[in-house]
Formats: sequence, C-alpha cells, structure tokens
Amino acid sequence: MKKGLEIVLVLIFVVLVLSACVFSYFYFTGKIENDLNLGNSNSENKTDLGENLEEAIFELADYPKVDASLATQPLTNAFIKNFTNTDVDVSKLDYTNTHPGYVRLINGEVDLIVVTEPSEEELALAKEKNVELEVIPVVNEGFVFYVNGENKVDNLSLEQVQKIYTGEITNWSQVGGEDAPIRAFQRPENSGSQTGMLSLVMKDLPLMKPLKEDLVETMSAIIGLVSDYDNGRNAIGYSYYYYAKTMYASIDEGIANGIKLLGINGVKPSNQTIKSGEYPLKTAYYIVINKNEPEGSKTRKLVEAMLSERGQAVAESVGYVRVK
Repeated sequence: MKKGLEIVLVLIFVVLVLSACVFSYFYFTGKIENDLNLGNSNSENKTDLGENLEEAIFELADYPKVDASLATQPLTNAFIKNFTNTDVDVSKLDYTNTHPGYVRLINGEVDLIVVTEPSEEELALAKEKNVELEVIPVVNEGFVFYVNGENKVDNLSLEQVQKIYTGEITNWSQVGGEDAPIRAFQRPENSGSQTGMLSLVMKDLPLMKPLKEDLVETMSAIIGLVSDYDNGRNAIGYSYYYYAKTMYASIDEGIANGIKLLGINGVKPSNQTIKSGEYPLKTAYYIVINKNEPEGSKTRKLVEAMLSERGQAVAESVGYVRVK
C-alpha cells in the first residue's frame, strides 16, 4: 500500500515537471516570436523620413530664409528638418502667408517662398520693383470645392461651378439638390485660394461680388462655416486639396468630417486623380525665387534639394503629391 502511494506521488511529480516544461516552451517561444513580430512591425511602419534621416545637406545656420503659405508650411517644415538633419522647433520659423510672402521675396527679405501661383497684383509689384520671379512647381495639388456633408449634391460640372459663381445658378435644385438657395463663399483678393479661383476656374468669366458676410478671410473659417449644419447646409466653398483633406483634419477632425469634397466633371479629387491629371482642376504649389539668384548659391542648392528624389520623398511622406 505504501509502495503504491509512492508510485502515485512519483507519477504526479513527473506530470507536474512535464507540464511546467511544456508551459515554459510555449510561453517563451511565443514571447520570442511575438517580440520578433513587434520588431518587424515597428521597422516596417517607420515611414517617417525624420526617423531615418540622411546626411545633412545644410547646416541650420546656413539654411536659406524661407517663407510659405499656410497650406505649404508642413512641407517646408519637413524639408528643413530633413535637409539639416535636426529637430527644428518649427514654431519659431518666420512664416507669414501667400501674399506677404510674395512681398517679402520681392523686397529681398527672404530667399525663397513656397506658395500658390502669383496673382496679377503680385506680378505687377514685382515688375514695379524690377524683380523677375522664377516660379517652379514643387508638388502637385488640386483646387477643390466642398459642401456640407448633408448636401445631396456629390458632383458638379466645371460649367455649373462657373455659373454658381457668376450668379446664374442660385438654387441647389438647379444642379440636382434640394430646393434651397446657394450660399457661395469667397476668399479675399490676393489670397492663394482666390488667385486659384480666378485663374483655374473663372478664367475670363466675371466673378460675382459676394455679400460682405460671404467674403471669408481664412480657409479654416470657410470650412467651419460650411460644416455647420444650421448655417452651412446650403453653402459651398473652395480651397486646395491638401489643406481641406489632410491639414485641416489634423486641426479639427470633427469639423473636417462635416464637409464633403465634390467631384468635378465626374472625378473626385484624390492623390491618385491629381497625380494622374484625371482630376480637371489640377494645379501645384510652387517654389518662387528671384530669377537673378546666382547659380550655385545656397538658395539654388535648396531648390535642387526640394526637387531631388530625396526632396520629393520627403514631400510624399507628409501627404503631398510629388511632381517627380
């Protein structure tokens, strides 16, 4: 009897030891495999070029003085971080906006600006100051129209947009929507959006004079107004794709989700349709410098870097559509 009990106890001990060995094997094997998977996942997800910076092209102290429009500041921020291989405090960079940037460049206060195309007034100012501007596309962009998310209209032809902004079409029912008056917001003269509206959309057509309350100072203010259910349900506004789709979402995702980008001539704006040229209102953001900038200068070197494969990869990494 005693011997039988001893055998049972030995068997129990053996079973416990074997169980512990099996548990340890699966636990540690699974843990190692999991750790390896996490390592692979992390390395695969390192798409931010800021984590794998290449050799610096510039010393921070020698970097040309740059200004930028609101919608291109994430681009110029990414360039300076990558090209100097430093974590620059971008809040301390001296940015203004599109029109002030042109004025500063023409007056020789900055070396380079990244903005939308120059307006007639900006070209006239350059001519007055005997400055010839060199305008170089750096990333592709789309000019977009948007409405409140509750609006039934998903698409407009370019002709319909033009007729809305000449004042010929005044009700959403005329373009397949509800019976409601259209509130067509505009931007001030010399803003990047207004220059794009005139050159890309209206061309030689007369743009109607907006009501005072429909002339809105900033792109963000129009998005806020259009996204509002009560005040913006019947409104339409315009901007650039990157700002409306990517940049504003980082500012206020809730408000950004309250607007809907319209297709133009049946084509929705996207990185793909802008890059391919399928989207009809394709434009660009531009590097603008003084054409008299000497060959081999730091400013010319910066232009080359922005247009290089490295520069275009940097642009793509922060959501822009490369031109090369």
